[in-house]
Amino acid sequence: MAELHPPKKPKYGLQAALVINRPVVLVGMMGVGKTSIGKRLAARLGTAFVDADDEIEKAAGLSITEIFAKFGEEYFRDGERRVIARLIEGEPKVIATGGGAFVNDDTRALILERATSIWLNADVQVLADRVSRRNHRPLLKGKDPVAVLTELGKVRNPLYAAANLHIRSDTSPHMRTVENILKALAA
Repeated sequence: MAELHPPKKPKYGLQAALVINRPVVLVGMMGVGKTSIGKRLAARLGTAFVDADDEIEKAAGLSITEIFAKFGEEYFRDGERRVIARLIEGEPKVIATGGGAFVNDDTRALILERATSIWLNADVQVLADRVSRRNHRPLLKGKDPVAVLTELGKVRNPLYAAANLHIRSDTSPHMRTVENILKALAA
């Protein structure tokens, strides 16, 4: 069962008057801020937040790094698709996905059909700076983050572009990105 984080009172601005009637799914590269922005967005929308990566780890009883190491990426992506399908059910909520989730054809189709998808996009250097703060990303183990993120972007960005909304994330506070998402959702 998904651990839903109940909505919190927003620290910034007034509670959004916007009501969502379907899940909002954040997609984009690792390090773009899907989890931290997602939590803030859920609070502003007065809805629950759930991180798909956390749910995958709970379901498997292993960390994502361990899943990749023991079973490989294909196995991980299949489990990720099943978890995201489960999370989309029920009350509308904000869902943060892993960087590769939307790249999977079946997962992307599921999200596009049953949720509002938002591509959070950022420059490679911004992403590299953010992912360098922690050492838990299997695709970056022992590699240059800028080089890996540049190559991933060539493959993934055209797929992320299928998302319903496109929002830039930069070095400004995440609340500015949340405000931009709220404006886009209201439009």
